[in-house]
Amino acid sequence: MKIVQSPQEMQRRALELKRAGKTIGFVPTMGFLHEGHLSLMKAARAQCDVLVVSIFVNPTQFGPNEDLDAYPRDFERDEALCNSVGVDYLFYPEPATMYADDASVWVDEERLSGVLCGASRPGHFRGVCTVVSKLFNLVLPDLSVFGEKDAQQLRIIERMVRDLNFPVQIVRGPIVREPDGLAMSSRNKYLTEEQRRNALCLRRSLDRAEAMVKAGEHDVRVLRGEMEHLIADVPDGVIDYVSFVDDVSLEPVERVDGRVLLALAVKIGSTRLIDNTVLVA
Repeated sequence: MKIVQSPQEMQRRALELKRAGKTIGFVPTMGFLHEGHLSLMKAARAQCDVLVVSIFVNPTQFGPNEDLDAYPRDFERDEALCNSVGVDYLFYPEPATMYADDASVWVDEERLSGVLCGASRPGHFRGVCTVVSKLFNLVLPDLSVFGEKDAQQLRIIERMVRDLNFPVQIVRGPIVREPDGLAMSSRNKYLTEEQRRNALCLRRSLDRAEAMVKAGEHDVRVLRGEMEHLIADVPDGVIDYVSFVDDVSLEPVERVDGRVLLALAVKIGSTRLIDNTVLVA
């Protein structure tokens, strides 16, 4: 596995690979890798000649009061994990090499990014779209795998690729969970033992909504009320949102009819966790 830090070198190597007829698979990450990330890498590895993984804690997607400085980092461990799944190139740039001091051009999605996480994290998806666009221009992937846990991000990236004509196939990677059902996240590290148990309320509330829909309840007010009641019983649990939206447009819905994305964000203590499922009726 080759480690590349310079954006210019990464692009040069990618161009050489493309000229040699190689297909490039790409998994962008912010590091502190877990089995969820590795599942995305394995999915890409099975569909390409050359696998590139990036580790870049992107400063432009963090708000002024968010956890940029505290975000967990462990490059040596990440390097070993990438090696273990057959990564060919690990792209590990510094922020100063990715953003000029006077950078003034951004990629801003305007229809899907104003709800869910976008409503509580203004500017977040502008940072995501901009850095992913830059990474696509440097890695030149044929395909890129994004996890379904970040449901809104996934749909925004798919829309960006469509609207800006990026020649990249976006592959969806299923949510990977701990044995007890908690969605894997680098931020799970922040949780105390008690908070870790309390965090299971996210999955329990999703399961409850799925069961109610299967039993014939389609009224979103009823479903949301039951979920909020389950989460309210958990110490230190503060709801950011429990949202039922159209699976494509992300517009709010009043009934579960067709495919509906049920997404939630909950703070357990100071740690903000997200999870989701797609309801079908």
